[in-house]
Amino acid sequence: MKLANVSRPKIHPALVLFLLPPAVAELLSGSAPPVEFFNPFGFAILASLYGSGAILARELTIRWRKSYLSLLLVGAAYGVIEEGLMVKSFFDPAWPDLGVLGIFGRWMGVNWVWAEMLIIYHAVFSIAIPVLLVELAYPSQRKEPWVGNRALGGFALLLTGVVFLGYFAMTPYRPPLPQYFSAVILTILFIVLAWKAPSENGKQESTKPHGSGTFFATGLLGTILFFIVFWALPNLLSPLGVMLLGGLLLFGFARFLKRLKLKGCDDMRQFALASGGLAFLIFLAPLQELDKTRPDNPQGMGFVGLAFLIGLLLLGRRIRRRTQINKQK
Repeated sequence: MKLANVSRPKIHPALVLFLLPPAVAELLSGSAPPVEFFNPFGFAILASLYGSGAILARELTIRWRKSYLSLLLVGAAYGVIEEGLMVKSFFDPAWPDLGVLGIFGRWMGVNWVWAEMLIIYHAVFSIAIPVLLVELAYPSQRKEPWVGNRALGGFALLLTGVVFLGYFAMTPYRPPLPQYFSAVILTILFIVLAWKAPSENGKQESTKPHGSGTFFATGLLGTILFFIVFWALPNLLSPLGVMLLGGLLLFGFARFLKRLKLKGCDDMRQFALASGGLAFLIFLAPLQELDKTRPDNPQGMGFVGLAFLIGLLLLGRRIRRRTQINKQK
């Protein structure tokens, strides 16, 4: 009798993880509004890029038995792969999304402020938050690999192919070899740091952590401060000042999470942290339709924000019920 598979969900978690990261990082953020995101060719490229990256990051972390620190470091490596090696926005002064950051913080052929912002953004929003949400949706499979070694190699090849395609097809810009090679070295460095990071099997916190509301507020405030630092402060501070504040924000956020006893806390608090991080993007989504200066078509962003809100509410209710049942056992 194969009773072990009775409770298995019909939709494989790897498939969900393949689709969720581009939906968060590109669709919800407004970088690729619905008209662009749901174009079949564009969707295939985005899913292949973000989905493969998230699956590789998650599976490596699981196989190494590492914590979310390692996941963030591999996510940082992914950010360098996408923005530095594929689209070359770290180096291209004419990249269309740069705005003032194409001049502000550019030195020795590198868009430094933009590079720091995108590394943090991809580590958190493209990798860590989608992985956390999918793992919370599949608690019984949270600690186990979702794909075999052969499939993992296939995703690595898919990611490599998309990166090569993007490098040659997206823009004619070709960065200088020293700068481009530095991005390769940085990618390797982030992966090595993730591999060397402490294991998840360390001592668990015995002190009861703060409530879910505190975790939600922390995620929300962290996202708001992130966008203030990299969107507003370039109009007020020097590039070095913005980059230092970005680093201090990241360090302070990590220290604050440690004080909140994130390690070992329950699913509801982890969900609150992730949903707090997305709440600001959900709030901004319908407002993007009011921006008449955008060169693209933001129609439908209100529905995107609503869809994410409903999805988070449903997942939160599911986690809350599961937590209550576990407490009664």
